[in-house]
Amino acid sequence: MPPLQHSSDVTPGGASSAEGPTRYRTIAKRFCYEPDKIKGSRFIANLSPVITTAEAEAFLQEIRNEFPDAGHHCFAWIIDPQGKQTRSSDDGEPGSSAGPPILRMIEGHDLTGLIIVVSRWFGGTKLGVGGLMRAYGGTAGEAMDRCEIREVRVKIALTLCYPYECSGPIEGLLKSCEVKTNNAEYGEDVTLDLVLPKDRHAEFVAEVIERTAGRARIT
Repeated sequence: MPPLQHSSDVTPGGASSAEGPTRYRTIAKRFCYEPDKIKGSRFIANLSPVITTAEAEAFLQEIRNEFPDAGHHCFAWIIDPQGKQTRSSDDGEPGSSAGPPILRMIEGHDLTGLIIVVSRWFGGTKLGVGGLMRAYGGTAGEAMDRCEIREVRVKIALTLCYPYECSGPIEGLLKSCEVKTNNAEYGEDVTLDLVLPKDRHAEFVAEVIERTAGRARIT
């Protein structure tokens, strides 16, 4: 299944390369799920779409503030569409018994651009490392099974500079290639800061070269 930020933004993690996936899958909105208690221990999964580590860290702190009496807030996130910008934490549970199982569940569901925090309240019976792995991973997996999933087009940021006499052809191209202009400067030449779908990048560059006879510059 296919995996910039959310549909009108730039690639999670700040990537602007024309390489890599052109789409990714993530959850549509924040979601909370609580399964039945496991040997008396209570688990709650809170999920949120995120596009930067700062957003992920802010959500983690929000959950800690919302459930201050939980013994552990174990989590995992994947930020970028290629699945390389990841982090997980056992938050005091035995090593690799909580965060990594959550992360593996995210990978198994082919999702990115999200964080999952699984909070636990100890119920009096130790679960052991294997039991914890099943509990944390299972809670995360069951939560994702119940989430609304959406597909997002990856977008990239470009700067386009061209002579004023090329304005007509360029303006028409911006509309046809679904390009959004974030900033414009009018000096000796026109300079535009643009965001466009990654799957239109090659077409856009080729058209710019053709319509300006190679006089435009793209960075």
